[in-house]
Amino acid sequence: MTDFDQQLSRKNTNSVKWDGIVQTYHKEDLIPLWVADMDFMAPTPVIEALTNYSQQGIFGYSVTPDSLYEAIIAWENERYGYQLTKKDILFSPGVVPSIGVAIQAYTKPGDTVLIHDPVYHPFANMVKANGRIPSASPLHVVAGRFQMDLADMEARIKKDHIKLFILCNPHNPGGRVWEQEELLAVGRLCQKYGVIVVADEIHQDLVFAPHRHVSFQTVAPDFADFSLILTAATKTFNLAGIKHSMVYIKNPSLRKAFKDIQEMTEQATISTFGLLGTETAYRQGGEWLTELLAYLAENSRFTQEYFANHLPQVTMMAPEGTYLAWLDFSAFGLSDQQLQTKMIEEAGVVLNAGTIFGKQGTGHMRLNLACPKATLEAGLERIVKAFQE
Repeated sequence: MTDFDQQLSRKNTNSVKWDGIVQTYHKEDLIPLWVADMDFMAPTPVIEALTNYSQQGIFGYSVTPDSLYEAIIAWENERYGYQLTKKDILFSPGVVPSIGVAIQAYTKPGDTVLIHDPVYHPFANMVKANGRIPSASPLHVVAGRFQMDLADMEARIKKDHIKLFILCNPHNPGGRVWEQEELLAVGRLCQKYGVIVVADEIHQDLVFAPHRHVSFQTVAPDFADFSLILTAATKTFNLAGIKHSMVYIKNPSLRKAFKDIQEMTEQATISTFGLLGTETAYRQGGEWLTELLAYLAENSRFTQEYFANHLPQVTMMAPEGTYLAWLDFSAFGLSDQQLQTKMIEEAGVVLNAGTIFGKQGTGHMRLNLACPKATLEAGLERIVKAFQE
């Protein structure tokens, strides 16, 4: 049984989440509820596997074992009915680098790439960094959850001759778990206009019942013809530092184009810790994940009730997946800069500003729920006190 209530100090470990606060805000006493990693120990079998490997004392080059492919194939099939073969699987240091490779492989400089708004901010950043233009289709809030605007997406595809769409499934920052029918509709739209879909599914395992993750390529048999899936064990098992992710591409021509760019930039080389950590997590991390999901669901419920009881002006979009809460502070009438300043200077809590996720993020902030409940409660108390005053 994992003790997720255990409070572990991550200061002075070069943690972006904890040590990056001082570099960014020049304050020592802030509570970090921002960067999307967890303040929990990784599964014990993973820690033991990495420790045992370290003790042999040699850190040379590694081959990729067949056992890693087998672990990945079994995980995807048993949990999501997603059938893969070894040749379908490529490796990458991370999902964001893979997005960059996909942009280079399937578009040209000056092309327009379709994304949503709001959405994980590296999508737009990578599009711009590679000399392409992001076109952000707004998500609408319907009955407290995000909904895609297919008519707007189609209009943008036609107007800008879009050939690439980056999908966040499940959605970050809204925690929306897209359903079979929604994915079918957006997939048929992209298929109609010859748009390649890059599906970021790194949060696939972090989904709360009764919701269910549906991988884009399992929606219809022909969706694999025009799509690729990006995912990793690192988000699920709090292993971001091992730098390892997977790219699933079944279409041979799409796979070759992706591999060609990888070979030009040596983007397919993975660390030994990445190979070992991912395989061990998929083989022995299931029980830990079950416990984690229960803890995160309770943190989510607690946060919703806390705001409802103490600061009802703040609306929280209840996450169906991920460990991220999308908070609407617009009732206070503050500018985004005022909101950020109040959160840092008066509340002493660091959240992600909503505007980094797109124009639709105005008046919003993203809160990371993946921490001990005591840390979360302390942060919420500070927020409530600052905004009540």
